[in-house]
Parts: sequence; structure tokens; C-alpha cells
Amino acid sequence: MRLRPAVAGKACALVCVMSVAACGGGGGSSGAQPATTGLTDTALASNGVIAAAHTDVNLQNAWGIAAAPNGVFWIADNNSNESTAYDGTGAPRAPVVSIAAGVNGPANPTGVVFNRTNDFVITTATGSQPAQYLFAGEGGTINGWAQTVSGTNAPVAYDDGAGGAVYKGLALLNDGTANHLYATDLHNAKIDVFDAGFNKVTRAGTFADSTIPAGFAPFNIVALGNQLYVSYAKQDATAHDEVLGAGLGYVNIFDANGTFVKRFASTGSLNAPWGIAMAPAGFGAAAGDLLIGNFGDGAINYFDPATGQRLGAISLASGKQLIIPGLWALAFGNGATNQPATDLFYTAGPTNQTDGVFGSIKVVTSSSPPPCTGYGC
Repeated sequence: MRLRPAVAGKACALVCVMSVAACGGGGGSSGAQPATTGLTDTALASNGVIAAAHTDVNLQNAWGIAAAPNGVFWIADNNSNESTAYDGTGAPRAPVVSIAAGVNGPANPTGVVFNRTNDFVITTATGSQPAQYLFAGEGGTINGWAQTVSGTNAPVAYDDGAGGAVYKGLALLNDGTANHLYATDLHNAKIDVFDAGFNKVTRAGTFADSTIPAGFAPFNIVALGNQLYVSYAKQDATAHDEVLGAGLGYVNIFDANGTFVKRFASTGSLNAPWGIAMAPAGFGAAAGDLLIGNFGDGAINYFDPATGQRLGAISLASGKQLIIPGLWALAFGNGATNQPATDLFYTAGPTNQTDGVFGSIKVVTSSSPPPCTGYGC
């Protein structure tokens, strides 16, 4: 993270909010307001930048987010070089993990994934164990945390700082034969792939797309099913950070071998897109659609997952478009630890990426929308 002009204020735009008639139909004379199905934003935890259910000073530029199938969310805190954990109410959970520095200095973690495999073993003086959580960082490192052997530290498992790598995103996927890590290197405009032993390997497809304009580079990477969704951002003058602006973004789909499948979305509503998640049934008007969150303007747009057609932007029950300054990750709950599967959890690094917010977007059905307390209200 490098300081830059702050994201513009919370723009408002009216979009459609799905409504359904209250019991008894629409022809009665009772005067009762019809029930409205919409969304509300709740601030679960912050470093104090906004009133939230919980305050944690470690939550600084909250970036990547991941959870075990039955576990709490782990967040990569880019500015504090830590990972902090929270349940679905925002209550902090132990441990607070320090992300070790590399040859280029602080790791500045960005992407994080939960490791469901027995690969990606971390070795310390205490012993060896597969990492439970893996982190990529702007310092060019891949770090891993293994509960038994690394305590409250996530040591460096791979360091490409000397090669100038600036990792902005991380994914884990099995190609049908083996597990691999995929890290987006914004500086060198490529995707690095690692085998189960943290060795960099070359894939047959090389994640090539010659139609992406020069000056754009892989920004984030998300595994959905057996495919990888890659977002692209425009590089700044030093190729360390992303340039913000309307239409500055692309999203491609690749297979696990790095072979191009198709262009999913181009320019238009994209603005330094980073967060990507598939909405489940029951998530309001966007149910079953692919959500793409913009770091650039804080909007969350939803797209037809088959065609890539933009269908709309996420709005609150009030009708106001949801705008979350500094928006990073999007992840639906796992059904455990107060994390309903229909709740959309997010991270953000507002105030020029110096502050941190962990929040949730929940479906509500009510004749009068509940209070909105999140950063997007």
C-alpha cells in the first residue's frame, strides 16, 4: 500500500429494490405498508474509523478474507502486518498473527486463503505442519500460519521481493492432479503459480490474454468451482499500485492450467475491481449472480454468471446504492459462528488505506427498513 488521494465521497444512486406484497395481496384498505425485501449494511468491527459492534486497533487496511468450513473469518491487515480473526458478529477471536517480513521489508499482506489440503508445509524450529492459512503480500512474500509450529507468527514460505513481485491476491485450486497456489503480481503483470512445496512452476496456459491493453495487470484472483476468475487493474507510474477511474478494469476466466476460458467483463462499471463472490439463492435481486466489488469507487455490481452481462448494482433497502469506500474482499458466510450463508461479509481500507472495516450485508424483509450502521450507509 502506498498513500494516494482518498476515494471520493459516498455517491448516491437509485436502483431497483425487489419488493413483494404483504400477506393479503395489494387490494386491501388496511393501509399497511407492503413488505420490502432489501439489504442492510452493518459495521461489525473497525479500528475506530466508524462506530461498530467491536473495535480492534489492529484492523488497518483490512484486505483479504478467508474462513475454514466451520471457522471464523481471518482477515489480512495490510497496514499492521497482521492477521486478525472475527466471528460473524465482529467479535475478535484469537490468535492475532504477525505476518513475517521478507527481503524487501514488511510483507503488507493482501490475499489470504484457507488451506484445506495436507500440502504447503510450514517448517519452524518447533517442527513441520501444513499451513492452515496462507497469505500473499505486497512485499513479494507468501507466508503461512500453522497452529502447532508457528504460534502467533506466519513465517515466510516463499520470497520474491528481490524479483520485484508485488502480490495483490491469492487463490488455491486443484488442477485435477495437484494443488497449486496462484498469486497476482501487479508489478510484473503476471500470475505466479506455486506447487505444494512453494516452488514456482510454469503452467501450460501462462494466463495469457493479448487483448488486455498494455498497462493493465492481474489484480486479484479467486477460485470459483474449478475455474479462476482474475481481475485486472491499471498500473500506476511505478507499477506498484492500481489507478482508480471509471471503466478501468477487466475480469477474465481461466482454468487451473492457466488456459484462457473467456473474457467475463470489460471496462464499463469496473473501477479497480478486486472483490469477487458468487451470490447464493436468497440474496435479494442478485441471487445466483456473480458479484464484483470495486476498490476504486466502492460499488458492488452483479452480473449474469453465464453471459457476463451487468444486471445492476447492490443497493440498500432504502433504495440508496451501497458505496463502501476502500472496498476490498467479498465473501459469503459458511453457516457457522454467526456467519449465515446468505450474509455477504466484506473488508475495506478507507481513509487512504489507513483504516479498517469488517462488515456484513444482510437480506431483510420489513415494512420499514432497519437502521443501517455500516460504512456504506
